[in-house]
Amino acid sequence: MSVHQIRKRAVLPPIICRSDKEFLESMQRYIITETERLGCNEEGPADEYYIIYRNVFDKVIEHVTAYKSVLTSIKKEYDAFIETIKKGRRTAFCLHGKLKGLAAEPTALVYHRKRTIQLEAKMKIIENNSSKIQSQIDQIKQSRAAYDTKEVKYCTFSKDPSKPIPGMTLQESMNLDALTKYMKHLEDKYAEIKQAMLIKYVPAQRKSDLDEEMIVLLKRRDVAENLNRKLQFCHQRLQIISQALTSWVKSDMSSPFRDFVEQIQKTKYLQGDQGIVEELMEDDPNRAKEAEIMLHYIERFNELISLGEYEKAACYAANSPRRILRNIGTMNTFKAVGKIRGKPLPLLLFFEALFITSHAFRCPVDAALTLEGIKCGLSEKRLDLVINWVTQQRLTFSEEAGDVICDYGEQDTYNKAKCLALAQIIYSECGLHKKAILCLCKQGQTHRVMEYIQQFKDFTTDAVESLMINDSFCSTERWQEVANICSQNGFDKLSNDIMSILRSQAAVTEISEEDDAVNLMEHVFW
Repeated sequence: MSVHQIRKRAVLPPIICRSDKEFLESMQRYIITETERLGCNEEGPADEYYIIYRNVFDKVIEHVTAYKSVLTSIKKEYDAFIETIKKGRRTAFCLHGKLKGLAAEPTALVYHRKRTIQLEAKMKIIENNSSKIQSQIDQIKQSRAAYDTKEVKYCTFSKDPSKPIPGMTLQESMNLDALTKYMKHLEDKYAEIKQAMLIKYVPAQRKSDLDEEMIVLLKRRDVAENLNRKLQFCHQRLQIISQALTSWVKSDMSSPFRDFVEQIQKTKYLQGDQGIVEELMEDDPNRAKEAEIMLHYIERFNELISLGEYEKAACYAANSPRRILRNIGTMNTFKAVGKIRGKPLPLLLFFEALFITSHAFRCPVDAALTLEGIKCGLSEKRLDLVINWVTQQRLTFSEEAGDVICDYGEQDTYNKAKCLALAQIIYSECGLHKKAILCLCKQGQTHRVMEYIQQFKDFTTDAVESLMINDSFCSTERWQEVANICSQNGFDKLSNDIMSILRSQAAVTEISEEDDAVNLMEHVFW
């Protein structure tokens, strides 16, 4: 039953008696007052409405006399109905929770089964590892037991008096003088062995003592270096002041002494002694500590190499402070390792790490390392790495690097076009325009050749002539095609230069379309 139905049922029939009318009005005021006081509205909460109207029922039953029994029975039905509604709500709430739990059971079951499989796999791995470790422990115990048994047997055998003395015959073992002489020989040999042990071997405690002495000496060295640096700084400062004072005394001393000091500082700076001037301004006591850190860095790198962790060593060297390991010496270290079966080439790992981190340093990788890296990548058939290095990383190109890529393209005809494009990039960066144009000609990119020649102002007629004469790849017909394209695109001067060079060559005339595969250099071989 809704609240509105309860309200309709709670409305009393018209009563003629004035007291009843006043009572009804007081009940209505009571309902309105309690509703406003509790903050109830039409939407709820319903419990406060039930309490208000139940109190109204009780007051009505107390007020009337004729219908008391009827109203009492209605009041009981009202209370029972309200309890039924509340019980139904509680039951619906519980059923809703159970329904959600039942709906989530399949998903939870799937997760539990999956977790069970994972835990069983981990248990199998742990059991296998445990069995391996246990077998190793058993083997070690057996080897120790066998060693102890052999040692006991050896001691028993050496002390057996029934056996003859090693190194002596039976007659000599019965002679007192021979026994004395042999005993003296054994004593001398024992003293010699004992002396050799003192010289050749050092106790473990001695190593710890040497380590402590090393620490003390390193501290003394650090103190001496700091003192030496301070004294050098003072000496240099006094030297500059002395020179300034001498110059100031020789002059008329009309200018301030400070101006002479500044002049000496500028002179030192121009002579390339910038470090002295900077040290005059600031004395940095952390350089010895920095050297110690670098020494530790190098030792750690050598340790990784000795352990065979070449990939870590390559990354360690590439990210070394002040680029102390980004040099030819480190490259030779990786090169000396050689190839390892089933693993990447350590030298290639070094160059990968070196070139990938090239953007992290202000200076690009030098030309020697760039050349060696390109050779290494091509020797391992990793043209993809070389393409990435040339196009994306900060390297120092050289003519030799371009030549190496061109030679590789001649051997690998499938990737020849890629190699020529890479070599053209390198030659252009190095300012080797003739070789760059030759690479374009080999690719058949006539339009780009024309644009390239027109782009660079230093490409004079003498340079074009030298390029054409030394070109052993493009035929005369191809150069005529270049001249025609230049004429069609408005580059008349360049077209005329090319045609005049073609005509000026001995025994060379304009080539007709019927003559095919004629090379400009044929006259050289006649």
